[in-house]
Amino acid sequence: MVLNSIEKLIEKYNNAETSLKEEAQLRAYFEGDNVAPHLEHYKPLFQYFSLSQQEQYTKDVPLKPKRTKLYQWISVAAVAVLMLGIIIPNWGGSKSFSDLTPEEQLAYEQTMEAFNLVSLGMNKGKQQLNSLAMVSDNLNQGIEEASRLSEFSKTTNRIFKKK
Repeated sequence: MVLNSIEKLIEKYNNAETSLKEEAQLRAYFEGDNVAPHLEHYKPLFQYFSLSQQEQYTKDVPLKPKRTKLYQWISVAAVAVLMLGIIIPNWGGSKSFSDLTPEEQLAYEQTMEAFNLVSLGMNKGKQQLNSLAMVSDNLNQGIEEASRLSEFSKTTNRIFKKK
């Protein structure tokens, strides 16, 4: 009866269906002296598992500290650059539009008008490029459809055996 249950457990073990409790039963059986002769070849396997559970790694693992000081200094430098970027432009105090002379105000307004004209021209060019991109997409889609149509005609010709 015991041998029959051990054989069933070995079959479950080979199919990876045993629980930890069942594996402990198998280990206990194979550690004993009353192992059936036809199951002797399983004995070294379970003895190995018992021995490997008792093994311990005793050597010290040297851990090297990470070199984080460089990264800390980089972060400090980045913060310093950001702070200087915020403080320096406001250091001397900026002039408001009303503090400018009439000639400077006129030059500023003319410059802004020139920038607006350039911006309008660029926006028109961008719209034209968008139109070209749409035409290109439609052309590619048409080419794909045409290739499907040629495949369809080849298949149809094969069905009707036209050459």
